[in-house]
Amino acid sequence: MLLLFVVPWMVSCDSADEVRLNVLFIAIDDLKPELGCYGAERVISPNIDAIAEEGTVFLNNHCQQAVCGPSRASLLTGMYPDQIRIWGFDMIRERNPDIVTLPQHFKNHGYTTVNISKIFDYRTVDKGMDTISWSWPYFPMGKDMESWYAEETGPVAAYFYQSEKVKRVFEEKQALAREQGGNPNQMTHELIKPATECLDVPDHAYKDGVFALKAMEDLEILSGTGQPFFLAVGFERPHLPWTAPKKYWDMYERDEIDLASFRKHAANDKDYFYTTSNELRSYSDEDGEDAYGKLADGIPLSDSVSRQLIHGYLAATTYIDAQVGMIMARLDSLGLKENTIVVVWGDHGWHLGDHGIWGKATNFEQATRSPMIISAPGIDPGRTAVPTEFVDIFPTLCDLAGIPYRDSLAGGSVRSLMEGKTTGTEYAYSQYTREDRMGYAIRSDRFRYVEWIAEGPHTITGTAAPDFSNVADTQFFDYKEDPMEKVNVSGFPKYEEQEAKLADALARWREELWSDR
Repeated sequence: MLLLFVVPWMVSCDSADEVRLNVLFIAIDDLKPELGCYGAERVISPNIDAIAEEGTVFLNNHCQQAVCGPSRASLLTGMYPDQIRIWGFDMIRERNPDIVTLPQHFKNHGYTTVNISKIFDYRTVDKGMDTISWSWPYFPMGKDMESWYAEETGPVAAYFYQSEKVKRVFEEKQALAREQGGNPNQMTHELIKPATECLDVPDHAYKDGVFALKAMEDLEILSGTGQPFFLAVGFERPHLPWTAPKKYWDMYERDEIDLASFRKHAANDKDYFYTTSNELRSYSDEDGEDAYGKLADGIPLSDSVSRQLIHGYLAATTYIDAQVGMIMARLDSLGLKENTIVVVWGDHGWHLGDHGIWGKATNFEQATRSPMIISAPGIDPGRTAVPTEFVDIFPTLCDLAGIPYRDSLAGGSVRSLMEGKTTGTEYAYSQYTREDRMGYAIRSDRFRYVEWIAEGPHTITGTAAPDFSNVADTQFFDYKEDPMEKVNVSGFPKYEEQEAKLADALARWREELWSDR
């Protein structure tokens, strides 16, 4: 069994005599940089943009693996997936029994740590969403949410829906489940699972509206405790299904929604570099029909269906933006804003039809590039295109809050970038598995290089490093010349020097990761 990180906390920050800053930690599931503050003109996101106007926008930030479980595990432990051996939905503490997580570390330094909804992926932790990390019980537990839903709608059915049709099917399946001992939620999903839902209902008819209300109540309580707090609020949209109140759909004209300009595989690529959009294919249209099955065969969706899906993503994003605005308004009204670090992040990107892909789970830019916005008292707003990673969040929040952190964390504090420095790390690293192969990506300010290792570490028993010299395939993209990743130029003489430089940096990074195994 791998035992990690039983080391002293060695890197000190600000003076302990200073006022201790709170942390408002906002996680938004499947949120790509489709925000006004990232230059996306079509999306309506005034509240997140307002945070960005007072903070730092990291324009070239990347997740470590573009799927919920390992991305969140990496961010919340401050370690790369290869270091904690979480490449899927394995239990973090079974593989790393002595790990100290970001909220746990703040808790150990006198903070009240509170978890609302999805911070860790629920499949990688205990039912208390990693109980040891939190001062208060995780919300929601059991039937905690039922009394919070809008009175006129009641709770959602099948996890996400307020549709009368879905509720009717759900009730029928509940009765059947009682007879057969099955799971009514799962049985309903197998019958009808719409990818979108547009209903004229209040915000708290859906779970994310409830999470915002709970966060505002918790802020009221925390403000009176006299202790610094680390409040983590996880929003589920814009993860599929795109269920959002009608008023957010009405903010967009579907006919005016632009589709991805490049919807094919890149030239010189292999098919296995891509995903068959299996997540979207698990959903149905409003009638329960298999509307997306042809994606598995590389057959693109029609323009009208594509616009409906993008419309749903945008509406869900604006819905979440409104919830963030409510929380920020409460933070301000309680007089807490001037003493609180605010961080907003999406756990990975999302393909909205580019390359023919709908979903995450790749090593392409649309999957790995993820929003990270940090606002801290006393630091002027700014923007930086220096490559950063989610493993930087752990040391950065410690640095900003003035508490010690261990120097063995994989990332580094980006406080200097927030303070206007122009130098930082040269590269960001990501990875994704594809069957028996592991693709490792390195991103610079201009280029992306990917190596596909024939037998990745996730296929190896124990802790020995795989044979990284066994490279099956490579990819190289130049974002100055080819921002849409239309051509894989790996092996092109024009890029020989740049590709060799990134290949060498990637090899040195992996060697360091595995040097103590």
